[in-house]
This record gives sequence, structure tokens and C-alpha cells, in this order.
Amino acid sequence: PITQVSDLPYVTIEELPPEAVETLQLVVAGGPFPFDRDGIVFQNREGLLPPEPEGFYLEYTVITPGEDDRGARRIVVGGDFDVAYYTDDHYDSFREVVPDDPVG
Repeated sequence: PITQVSDLPYVTIEELPPEAVETLQLVVAGGPFPFDRDGIVFQNREGLLPPEPEGFYLEYTVITPGEDDRGARRIVVGGDFDVAYYTDDHYDSFREVVPDDPVG
């Protein structure tokens, strides 16, 4: 089983929207990213992610079909891709991205 890093709810890669999977693939590949703000430091001002030093988390846009701006969906990656989180409500909530069902 997968060990979660946080106490947040989780989402498996299979359960993510296809655009979020594409964003994860871009992060792994090092880009190119569709928006200038992709890869900026995520401040964790909401305090929902586990506390880490400034600069640990980076955020990336998940394209939302039908939106003409960056929309509300993001992938936030921590460390050297040690952990990833998904939000579809612009940081009001997060789910930890896990490869497989951790309880399965």
C-alpha cells in the first residue's frame, strides 16, 4: 500500500481529471508549461498543506475546459516531486495525489 504524507483526503492518479494528469506529466518532464505563473512558489497561506519551509511547494495550472483564464484547478508539488496535491476550488481544499488506493 501507498503511504500518505498528509492527513488530507486522497485522489488516485486514475481518478484525476485528464487535464490534471497532463499537468503532472508536464511537471515530470520539466515543461513546457502553458502559463507564465506555472512553477511559482506556492505560499500555503491557507495552511491546509503540511508545514514546510518557504519554497518547498510549487504550483501548476490544471487547464479547465471552457475557461478563458487559468481557472480554479491546480497541482501543487512539494520537494523534488516527493508529494503532489490537487485542488479544484482554488485552494479551498486539497487532496493528496497517490498512485494507487492506499487502503487497497
